[in-house]
Amino acid sequence: MGLGLDPGFAQAVFRDQIEANKVVQRGLYARWDAHPEERPTERPDLATEVRPALDRITTQAVSSGVQAADARPGWSAVSASSRAALRDAHARGFDVLHLKGLARALPSVCALRS
Repeated sequence: MGLGLDPGFAQAVFRDQIEANKVVQRGLYARWDAHPEERPTERPDLATEVRPALDRITTQAVSSGVQAADARPGWSAVSASSRAALRDAHARGFDVLHLKGLARALPSVCALRS
């Protein structure tokens, strides 16, 4: 699938997404160990809930990567990406843990590329 993305950029973005997910997962497990009453009582269904959500996120990430590759590199592009991510996080009511995950996910997406 030739989408015009630099393979190194795509690899860095997905690596950061995986590492961000680990930050959130570890934080949630630590929270649930400290406060077992907050632990979910039911697991989401992998086939009908988790995988479709991951597919949507992956499609959005790849699409955003194609758009970013077309954008002119520079500080304004970096700050615009960061501002958009922070606005979305605020609108969704991210807690501190999820903000940490977002911070871990952004470096490759918001990096300056020449």
